Amino acid sequence: PAPEAAGFPPPGDPAAAATLLADFAARGPAAARLARSRADRAALAALGGNAPYLALLALREPDVMMAVLNGGAGPLLDAIRTGLARLDPLAPRPIFARELRAAKRRAALAIALADLSGDWSVERVTAELSDLADACVSAALRHLLRALHERGTIMLPDPARPEADSSFAVLGMGKLGARELNYSSDIDLVLLFDPSSPVYRDESQSAMARLARDLVPLLAERDADGMVFRVDLRLRPDPAATPPVVSLAAALTYY
Repeated sequence: PAPEAAGFPPPGDPAAAATLLADFAARGPAAARLARSRADRAALAALGGNAPYLALLALREPDVMMAVLNGGAGPLLDAIRTGLARLDPLAPRPIFARELRAAKRRAALAIALADLSGDWSVERVTAELSDLADACVSAALRHLLRALHERGTIMLPDPARPEADSSFAVLGMGKLGARELNYSSDIDLVLLFDPSSPVYRDESQSAMARLARDLVPLLAERDADGMVFRVDLRLRPDPAATPPVVSLAAALTYY
């Protein structure tokens, strides 16, 4: 079995831990050096021997392992969130979806390492997962709003910043709203817009319903790159009788 360092739990499956250590070392000289380090071997053993999903992420994102074990998770997560904020909203949908999934994958591994090592409290872990979800949702909505603008369905005041003065808002409910997401949480969203705004043209309700229909697979569909977050829109007012994007007036009346 790989040696145990303070903080990381010992592997429940030593054989799986040994397999990850060998596979990770084969990723190149830098990865091999990390796999030989006593403290870093403990991190790999904890992933390989306890969490098959995280073991796969370690092999797919070895640079994340090295960055977190050498400098902590905080700087890497800051960089990931900055990258999400800078994603080109005009990027083709498949490329945009791939970037979102890569960000989620890398951030999930970084957060898990800080969690398993004991460096972060459970409150910090859930807050970081919630901030990640917020950044992913914001990026996805910028992309979808800009797509509607490019089609002439809506007229954004500042297409370079699709969310600015868009008369569109997203409420994070449940664990996301409380900043208490865990690793398997879905995200509860309420989508609101003001159809009286000059942003929206005729048939604005159907246009925004299309946005909601596009948002769910953009975040929740699983493919070769993984998924971002499962999305639940059913916490909106009277979900059985209302469209997935609710007008501001209807929401105010309901609440």
